[in-house]
Amino acid sequence: MKTSISIPDDLFESADALAEQMGMSRSALYANAVSEYVAKHRATNVTARLNEVYAAERTGLPESVTRAQARSVRLAEW
Repeated sequence: MKTSISIPDDLFESADALAEQMGMSRSALYANAVSEYVAKHRATNVTARLNEVYAAERTGLPESVTRAQARSVRLAEW
């Protein structure tokens, strides 16, 4: 499908140079970029939904253990 978009000149020039460097067409570059962006946000939506579902689930662990786990996660270096 053909479409028309407006982007800042400097972004266009950077994208054009990258497409050439990667040996791909400008259309392929934009299609890949949009595909990755959509996939990233789709994954974010799935994670958010799973967090909603599991937030209501009981772990079966004593509350003291759950609190200790939460504290250790906050302290962990990611």
